[in-house]
Order: sequence, then C-alpha cells, then structure tokens
Amino acid sequence: MTTLEIVRAARGAKNALMLASAQQKNQALLAMAAALEDQCAAILKANEADLENARGTVPDVMLDRLRLSEERVAGMARGIREAAALPDPVGRTLSEETRPNGLVLQKVTVPMGVIAIIYESRPNVTSDAAALALKSGSACVLRGGKEAFRSNNAIVEALRAGLRSVGLPAELVSLVQDTSRASATELMKASGLVDLLIPRGGAGLIRACVENATVPCIQTGTGICHIYVDKAADLDMALNIVENAKTSRPSVCNAAEVCLVHKDIAPAFLPRLRQRLVDERQAKGLEPVELRLDKAAAALIPGTPAGEADFDTEFLAYTLAVAVVEDVQAAIRHIEAHSTGHSESIVTGDAAAAAAFTAGVDSAAVYVNASTRFTDGGEFGLGCEMGISTQKLHARGPMGLAELVSYKYIIRGNGQIR
Repeated sequence: MTTLEIVRAARGAKNALMLASAQQKNQALLAMAAALEDQCAAILKANEADLENARGTVPDVMLDRLRLSEERVAGMARGIREAAALPDPVGRTLSEETRPNGLVLQKVTVPMGVIAIIYESRPNVTSDAAALALKSGSACVLRGGKEAFRSNNAIVEALRAGLRSVGLPAELVSLVQDTSRASATELMKASGLVDLLIPRGGAGLIRACVENATVPCIQTGTGICHIYVDKAADLDMALNIVENAKTSRPSVCNAAEVCLVHKDIAPAFLPRLRQRLVDERQAKGLEPVELRLDKAAAALIPGTPAGEADFDTEFLAYTLAVAVVEDVQAAIRHIEAHSTGHSESIVTGDAAAAAAFTAGVDSAAVYVNASTRFTDGGEFGLGCEMGISTQKLHARGPMGLAELVSYKYIIRGNGQIR
C-alpha cells in the first residue's frame, strides 16, 4: 500500500476505536502486550538483521538506540500494560456550566482521530506510540527510519495480531512501508487525513516538519540540555548529576550536552569533573567524555577548544561542552541563547539562586539538584510517552495521554432558539 492508502485505511478504521469502551481498549492493549511477548523471537531476529546492516555505518551509541533484547521487548510489553492501567483520557468532563437561557454546556475530551508519528532509530517508540494512540482513542500511522524498518515491521505485525484477536481493525496501527523522504513529506501534507503529526528525531527532522507540514504538528525531541553548577553547589552532588546526565545514556534527548560552571568554583570543580568524566572512565575501560572548553575553562583544565557551534549542538555522544559563567543570571542568559527548550538543571544549595533559575529558564522541564535524565513519561508517572514537546501550544514536556486528546463542547437544551 502507498503511504496515502495506509493513512486512508487508518482513517476508515478510527470510528471503531472512537466507539469502543474503555474496557475494550484496555483488552486490546493487553492483547497487544501479550502478542509482543509471544513474537519476541521474531522481533529479535528482525532487529539483528537491522543491527547487522547498521554496523560500521553508525556510531556505537546509535546502535544502542537501535538494539533490542528480551529485556527491552519485555519492557515494551510492560509499557503497554502500564498504559492500559491508566485512567481513560477520553470522555472526561473538563468543565460544565448552565447559561442564563438554560443551555447546559459541557467541555468533554475526545480523540484526535488519526495521529501520525515520524521517528528515527528507536524501535521501542513503535509500541509506545501505538499504545498511547490506542488508549487515547486514535488510530496511528507510524513512519520509522530505514535503519529500523525490519524491527518496526515485526513489532507492528505483533501489535496488529493483538488487535485482531479482540475484534478491532488491524489498520488502527499501521507502518508506512516507504522509508524515503517522500513518505515523510506525504504525511506532513496529508491535510484532512492526519489530525496530528508528531516528529521524534533530530533537528533536521523537526525543522523539515515545521517548514513543510500543512497538518497540525508538535515539535519534539531535540535536546541541548544544560546543567549549571552554581557557586553554592555541593560539588560531590554536582559531579554525580553531571556524570549521570551525560554518560548514563548519551544518545537520548534528555542527556546533558552543556555544563555551565560558576567562576568562583570553577578552579575547584573543573579538575574534578575532568577526573571523573575522562581519567576515571579511561581507567575503567569506558569511553571517556570529550570536553569541549571555552577559553575560561581551557585555562583551568586540558581539553578540546570549543568551536562556534559546540554550544548549539546536540551531540548524542560522549561529548560535553563546558563554559565558565559569571553568575546565575549569566547562566540563564547563556541557556536562553543556546537551549532548545527541553531540560535544564541547576545544582545549588542557595534557595535564591534556585528560585532565580526556575523563574528565568523557559524550558519544558527545569530541575533543581537533579539529573535531566528524568524528563521521561515513565519517570513522570505518565506511562510510556509519545515524545517530549519543546513548544508551548497544546502540549509541553513529556506527552502522555492527556496531551493526545482534544475536546469538544456538548450543548443540551430544551427548545432554545436565538
């Protein structure tokens, strides 16, 4: 089927889901989770073929995004079951009032209809997106990257088997078979067919959607995340936070890419930072972090001189840009100039500095004394997520079920005319 044929089939199937009860949707989700586990061997075989094809052409950290295992497939199934256990977001009354003329106005949540998701590399997004779309009452059309096509196809086949087993149309979850740019553009311009487009990927994909989409589009994903180590920081805490935010999984959007350090503690902190991220990792046989240093930082520790673009780059690798700043206000100004609005953190024992940072930094998630790695639907208690919205309209931060529904007004009268 062509991309538009797939979208039309999804649109034809959506009414069956819009009319389904919460119990029926949950039964479908549980069946999808069970089908994932039942077909784990086939999914892993497809994933190994994707990995073999990608080896030598992408960095190891990107291979990690692509790799599946029995544990990761089990985690995908668990995420679907967690979505089933969440309250149904459809049919909630957001507000109700009776007008002076007796009309009763209700504002009620409703499904989007057809949600299209364009994403790269990570096969687990396939099951996460399908589960959230189905729970929120919408059909989903998935367009993954060519590097994960076999994996995504095997996952979707399992999910569709689960849907069929409970009597729902398999077309509620579909995978675009064309992985060229043309198919992505078709989704961006499918006005009247796609109700919401969600791109999950790098800056190039997000920019292409923003510039070309004629359907409603949510900007997600790109994360130039900052950690500011204030002069009142506990340095041991700061080291732990920076290490976790940078090295626990550098290929994800909530990993830190920039560390800002107050000038008063930079002489004490930066040598320890280098020891932790470079020397100690090398001694353990781990990949060291390349520190890209501004002039003030380079005067204190050895590293790579920072280039013009280094503070505007989502490295998604063991690379960290480091700058020395005058104070918390200078840190806020730096973040305002370079952030993508994803996640930022301050490490400080000064309540006034923390208050200034949380008030002055305009990002979707702002942390005090914690790693940016918590910007995640599961960690926020939302279940699996559709993505991290870095814009302000409709949805911001981790997009769970509440962000995947719209609303309509239901007006009840007894013969009123105007």
